[in-house]
Amino acid sequence: MSRDQLEQVEALSSRVSSTGEFEGADGEHAESREFNRGSRAKRAANHAHKRLVVVGETQVPDNKFKEVLKEHGLQLRKTKIDTLQINVGKMCNLTCHHCHVEAGPDRTEMITPELVDMLVDSAERLGVTTVDLTGGAPEMCTGFKEYVRKFRAIGCRVMVRSNLTILVAEGYEDFVDFFRENAIHVVASLPCYSRENVDKQRGDGVFEDSISALKKLNSVGYGQEGSGLLLDLVYNPGGASLPGPQAGLQQAYKEQLGQDFGIEFNTLYCITNLPIGRFYSDLKKAGTADAYDELLQSSFNVATVEHLMCRNTLNVSWDGWVYDCDFNQMLELPTRAGAKPVHICDSEAIANITGNFVATGNHCFGCTAGAGSSCTGELL
Repeated sequence: MSRDQLEQVEALSSRVSSTGEFEGADGEHAESREFNRGSRAKRAANHAHKRLVVVGETQVPDNKFKEVLKEHGLQLRKTKIDTLQINVGKMCNLTCHHCHVEAGPDRTEMITPELVDMLVDSAERLGVTTVDLTGGAPEMCTGFKEYVRKFRAIGCRVMVRSNLTILVAEGYEDFVDFFRENAIHVVASLPCYSRENVDKQRGDGVFEDSISALKKLNSVGYGQEGSGLLLDLVYNPGGASLPGPQAGLQQAYKEQLGQDFGIEFNTLYCITNLPIGRFYSDLKKAGTADAYDELLQSSFNVATVEHLMCRNTLNVSWDGWVYDCDFNQMLELPTRAGAKPVHICDSEAIANITGNFVATGNHCFGCTAGAGSSCTGELL
């Protein structure tokens, strides 16, 4: 990264403290230099999944996943990037037990307009076709609607990963119409079709609000055949197990939600819980963390590797650092150009990202277990 680019990162980072709170443009933070090594190392060191504290290092200790790839004569490298996944911030109206982001109402980290402009430029230069907005609850990001319009203006398809409940919350009542007007692909979290299981994982009353939001989306055409308005749901297991077959679960969801509530949707994505964040903390408390790690590793399926989304996706944090996936972001495992972490303002590194090695760790077994897992469901 050049001196000019580093100064650009510092100028952006200086508006945000190590806890994510915005400060004046003249604020000075020594820890904002390069990869915010001090504050990021502290957060990583305090992470429940401590095996991947890698800030400032180029190798992940005890990387069994890398060894398994080597045994099969495989390497994970970037191909042409067609998806730009952006974590716009960690603020959320929910505090879910399975959340790998550890999002919540008290999180203040949020992307800036300057960074969004850089991302729009990068999306154009890379020929990105899909922009995938996640959080937190991305709808709570200040400037969210304007950001969506900017990506739509350059011809990108925009996906928004919604927790559904935000769409019926006070102050967000018009977001469903905004989604429809901009043909947003809505990917909505609904970990089960039963009230008991959803509320247990996500909080009391979440199921009822989710159903209300789905009905609202259906009322403007989402999930309806021929509307062109895509509404996909996300399932993840409630405990330390792999998801069942996606086709069977999708049929069960469609039958149950249709019979009980008249709800329609397009596709169900089955996503494996990776052992990080609050989910891993819960596994540790229950004494099942080691058994779950062993399950993921013993379920490795070599056929999934060529389909992994980390190969054709760039993931970017709210403060502009680049990762191969959202899980790597939460573990502070950045994409590197040589030994240096890559920031979105480093246009040369971004332009030459194809062919780079994907950063891996033992958590990657979660995406290669069984039928595989990605942000768009099973791989095989």
